[in-house]
Amino acid sequence: MKIIKILMLFLVLQINAQQGGMWIPSLLEGMNEKEMKSLGSELSAKDIYDVNHSSLKDAIVHFNGGCTSEIISDSGLLLTNHHCGYGAIQSHSSVEHDYLEDGFWAKTMDDELPNKGMVATLIVRIDDITKEVLKDIPSSASLKEQQQLIDQHINKAKEKAKKETWQDLKVKSMFDGNQYLLFVTETFKDIRLVGAPPTSIGKFGSDTDNWMWPRHTGDFSLFRIYANKQNQPAEYSEDNVPYDPKHFLPISLDGVSENDFTMVFGFPGRTSEYLPSVAIDQIVNKLNPPKIKIRDESLKIVDGYMRKDATIKIQYASKYARIANYWKKWIGESQGLTKSKAVEKKQALEVEFQEKNKNKPEYASLLNDFDKLYNDIEEVSVARDYWVEVVYRNVEILNATVKLYRFERSILKNPDEFDEARTTLLNSYKGFYKNYNADVDQDVFEKLLTLYKDESPQAYLSESLKSADISELSKSIYTNSSLTNLEAMTTMLSGSSDEVIKKINEDPGYAFGKTLVDNFYQNIDPKYQDLNLQIKAVQKVYMKALIETFPDERFFPDANGTLRVTYGKVQGYQPKDAVVYQPVSYLEGVLEKYQPGDYEFDVPEKLIELYNNKDFGDYADDGKMPVNFIGTNHTTGGNSGSPVIDAKGNLIGLNFDRVWEGTMSDYNYDPEICRNIMVDARYILFIVDKFADSQRLIDEMKLVHPKKK
Repeated sequence: MKIIKILMLFLVLQINAQQGGMWIPSLLEGMNEKEMKSLGSELSAKDIYDVNHSSLKDAIVHFNGGCTSEIISDSGLLLTNHHCGYGAIQSHSSVEHDYLEDGFWAKTMDDELPNKGMVATLIVRIDDITKEVLKDIPSSASLKEQQQLIDQHINKAKEKAKKETWQDLKVKSMFDGNQYLLFVTETFKDIRLVGAPPTSIGKFGSDTDNWMWPRHTGDFSLFRIYANKQNQPAEYSEDNVPYDPKHFLPISLDGVSENDFTMVFGFPGRTSEYLPSVAIDQIVNKLNPPKIKIRDESLKIVDGYMRKDATIKIQYASKYARIANYWKKWIGESQGLTKSKAVEKKQALEVEFQEKNKNKPEYASLLNDFDKLYNDIEEVSVARDYWVEVVYRNVEILNATVKLYRFERSILKNPDEFDEARTTLLNSYKGFYKNYNADVDQDVFEKLLTLYKDESPQAYLSESLKSADISELSKSIYTNSSLTNLEAMTTMLSGSSDEVIKKINEDPGYAFGKTLVDNFYQNIDPKYQDLNLQIKAVQKVYMKALIETFPDERFFPDANGTLRVTYGKVQGYQPKDAVVYQPVSYLEGVLEKYQPGDYEFDVPEKLIELYNNKDFGDYADDGKMPVNFIGTNHTTGGNSGSPVIDAKGNLIGLNFDRVWEGTMSDYNYDPEICRNIMVDARYILFIVDKFADSQRLIDEMKLVHPKKK
């Protein structure tokens, strides 16, 4: 297949070093290896990924499905971001023992706290199964028929794949369906909290500093993988023992200097680098603005309650951070795409693409196809975003109705599974209501439902919402609905399946929410999915055409939650005229931002004392305590918690964010302004050692001086 030959050609070409790109670790030999070495790396491709011997990939862990972590000791000690462990830290917290406020440090392994449902996944092997998957797929078949054949081929490939009984398989497509990789994985299910700094360190700067530089945040937490006595994945048990890894990362005490090589190794979530210009224009001008506005209103309400009530602050801390994260990201993303002229750049490329393919009928109409499809999908995309942001994400009682709706549909279809489904639903609601406040939610409901009714495309609104008096509806639901507390919900779900269905449909909260969910599944989502499927089909051909049309350009597969390597170097940047950012921040910057009593910029007394006494242990750099640094690595969501690795394979930092000017890198990576933000490994060690007095953890790690050899 021509496309595969071209993809393989990229692996052996030698070109000038380029920063940017998220590369598959099993395919680094050749071009990528040479590029890394030109940037200062001393690592071979096999040092990074090797199936037959231990390698760096054996220390890289997909943390709970959404972040990355890394193993930093021979006893399965995991390092990840504080914000990745935030939910677990919160779940162990109470007003009496507030680990968010005070931090948590297990004195012994016996004190390490289990986390039900938390998982950590390691990659055992990556196999390219493209030829098997795309074999004999007729172009004359419909999109649905083609996908059915692809799914059948994937299942056959999985059946043939070699693995141990405790291992799992997953297949992911690359290059918009032009390549398929099979991942053999091991998922550990006994993950325990070991240590976390207080929020005043782990989330210093909070939402004000989020996505910004300079940063001064100790965004880290520590967990541990436990396994059975055969060192295999197992559910939580007191008999489990710390995991013995194939590889763990030594930690460098030598720090970083400008232009040092940096490699970020992790599980980036999603990028879309190869979209057409019409799609980028739609994101900036049509899709991002309403999402930003919805979250802005939600955040104002939640923040007001959190500042007045300590219990609500604990309940909503994690939810607030989640909502704020992408709210601010979308703002920076839109500004960055506009400033970097991403639409204009893509339009220029498309002019050249069209000229080169004017005599190729299979490619000549692609851009016109995009224009038509994105025009067709625009209104329903906006409607879908309103539903997702209001009903599914930000109004909690409506999210509860989505779960109840799915429960009702499930038991109507499979009545014999009623008892099991009810138990599962009630268990999920227990966690939901632990962190729920009806007063907060009612205010959010009124504000966001008003926005939804007034500003979402009218053609896709349910009749119940069009005719609703939002204020009166809100009073009725939050006064009379059983969805506002766990006790009432439990009572409503008691009885036979027929009794439960009757009761939930008589509930005013569910009755209204059900109309919104019905409208989504009947009117919004089907049209969106149909058009999106057509767009994906054109995108698949466009991706193939781009690679063929521009053979000298660099193409890497978009991020899709799979293991990737991105390399670059420590480097500052100039965000605007007459402003230059240095690449490293220091503890003195924490004290410069210090605001006593402020929830974002307060500083623990002990940290102030350590700073005043210059008690930095072995972790200072010329008498100053480094905190964060920035580099040119191409990262995105999912890279949170990824290790930053030096030229010799040692840990030098912990990835946790990007700069605001560069958040558009999901669509348009620009090495001039795109920077990832990392916690300096020495600051992590300093906090664990001098602030937390947790010498047992320091003793467990392997500390090295690679620059002094």
